[in-house]
Amino acid sequence: MFLQTHGVRAGQESAKKAIGFIEAIVLIGKEEGIKGYWKGNLPQVIRVIPYSAVQLFAYETYKKLFKGKDGELSVVGRLAAGACAGMTSTFITYPLDVLRLRLAVEPGYRKMSEVALTMLREEGFASFYYGLGPSLIGIAPYIAVNFCIFDLVKRALPEKYRQKTQASLLTAVVSALAATVTCYPLDTVRRQMQMRGTPYKSVLEAIPGIIEREGVIGLYRGFVPNALKNLPNSSIRLTTFDIVKRLISASEKEFQKIVDENRLKEKQETNVGEP
Repeated sequence: MFLQTHGVRAGQESAKKAIGFIEAIVLIGKEEGIKGYWKGNLPQVIRVIPYSAVQLFAYETYKKLFKGKDGELSVVGRLAAGACAGMTSTFITYPLDVLRLRLAVEPGYRKMSEVALTMLREEGFASFYYGLGPSLIGIAPYIAVNFCIFDLVKRALPEKYRQKTQASLLTAVVSALAATVTCYPLDTVRRQMQMRGTPYKSVLEAIPGIIEREGVIGLYRGFVPNALKNLPNSSIRLTTFDIVKRLISASEKEFQKIVDENRLKEKQETNVGEP
């Protein structure tokens, strides 16, 4: 959780001065103590379970929808399926993401319910969807690139390596790294637009605004802690999903085998019993 908090803290402090990873560790510990590193962790945990479940289920569903007439899924189809899955899961769980961010970086709040009630009273229901546009724009290419590269690399591996957990994990790390490097600037814009008092009304305002104030490097502020969090997070999620899919597939084949054997046995017994 600290890695996410540092990424946002770095973005907030950058308007005043640059803040590094080590500086953020010291600053949060000094101002908020040990608990500060896990501030906002509860809504993150509550969010990540439905978020991952919806995203992975939606991806498999969209892959079926985007298959061509020949039953094959093209690269464009995989990218489209990943983009739609990312946007679907983000839209459904977005209010929890906003609550997590507010709880992590705004002082004075101890409970998620306090943040939610304050936002409703002072900013209205629309505040739960602040920054939704850049979030959807950012997550669509991220999940598209991440899932597409993962699928394509796994398919390109020799059959004897394809079923190995190590291969799944390494492939997931590579795909997550490529997606993170490609799409991080949009994540920076999303965080900036979620904060109270943001001067930006749209992505088109935020990107040149950040570049003008901090240079291009400002779009990658907090990249290292974000990557340290996202790489294992995304890699473990994809690897676990891949393993579970293989287990389910193997179980279905074994179940079908047992069913077929029982039918054959019943048929043989019936034939033997006939005069």
